[in-house]
This record gives sequence, C-alpha cells and structure tokens, in this order.
Amino acid sequence: MKPKTLNALLRVYDQLDEITRHLYDLAEIELELEAFDDVSLLQTRADILYEQMENLAVVIAELEG
Repeated sequence: MKPKTLNALLRVYDQLDEITRHLYDLAEIELELEAFDDVSLLQTRADILYEQMENLAVVIAELEG
C-alpha cells in the first residue's frame, strides 16, 4: 500500500471524527431546545458516521500492520 493512500485514509478518518463530534454537539443543543425530531435525525446520522469510522479504523490498522 502506498503511503499516500494510507495518509488519505487517515485524513478521512480525522474528518469523519470532526463531523461526527459536530453532529453530536448539535444534537445536544437541539435536546436542550426540546427539538426531539432534530435530535433523532442528528444522532442517527452521527451514529452512522461513527460506525463508518470504526470500519475505517479496522482497515487502517490492517494496512499499517
């Protein structure tokens, strides 16, 4: 595997982490405002991205190891 590819995957992982944290933060704000439909949507999207991050972490670990 080219280092360039691995570095790209690591950058994507970091970006997903940032987006996921942002969605969870937004969900917390909406929860305080009692906008429960928005909370559900934001948490669901964040959960899906988090799952993708876990999958990507496995791929990265395999490539590094």
